Amino acid sequence: MATYLENISGWFRGRLDGPGHMACPQDAELGLRVLAVWRSRMIAEALKAQNGGKVLSGPFAGMTYVSGAAEGALAPRLLGSYEAELHPYLEAFARDGADCVIDVGCAEGYYAVGLARLFPAAKVFAYDRNPVALDACREMARLNGVEDRVIVQGNFTPERFQDFAGLNCLVIMDVEGAEDELLRPDLAPALAGMRLIVETHDGARPGVRQRVYDRFADTHEIVQLNPGPRTQPLPDFLSGASQLDQLLAHWEFRSSPTPWLVMTPKGV
Repeated sequence: MATYLENISGWFRGRLDGPGHMACPQDAELGLRVLAVWRSRMIAEALKAQNGGKVLSGPFAGMTYVSGAAEGALAPRLLGSYEAELHPYLEAFARDGADCVIDVGCAEGYYAVGLARLFPAAKVFAYDRNPVALDACREMARLNGVEDRVIVQGNFTPERFQDFAGLNCLVIMDVEGAEDELLRPDLAPALAGMRLIVETHDGARPGVRQRVYDRFADTHEIVQLNPGPRTQPLPDFLSGASQLDQLLAHWEFRSSPTPWLVMTPKGV
């Protein structure tokens, strides 16, 4: 954390000493974001100290976390407010059960391990290209006693969905735009019978949300969810904090809209 703060200080000195003194809106926004990330990380450290690194609320309440998030914000994960728009759908899918969960872009395992706990009869197949994230996912599965049901693997291709044909599967995907080439019902007809939760990234791939929507419109009922403000209660030590810290505790580091598509096979 000290090194990160030193890097921030150097970054600001360089900009404040330069021409324009951060008068450019993009520079000012980036500066605020850098400081906000630093403060969010401090809040996450305080949360870990207070609760022993366990998720406080939501469908994954009680899950033990590894030391950090492979990407994105740790604090809202620990609070249990992370991507709260999905919670009712996760809980509804859990009531229906599943044979398997396919988590593509698993990072350190928030969903892979959380869904293994939420779906106690299911095997979870977790994929990511980042070997450091895969090691963290294995460790979090071990910490939560689900390592026998969380199968951690590397690269994923669209044809791999066919390995799960005929099974009751839930797919969850967050791949920063690569959903464009991975969600291909023409290459994997088994997708027609799977429930899917997909984070879409028009900022990385313009038009990808609509393309994915169109590919599944004939086979699935589709709900679009947009990130919104957080209303989940905070632990006591944060409920008395400044309003800015309360906002940063829930901040998920998003820099552009990333709506989810929740897709359920028609007739299910």
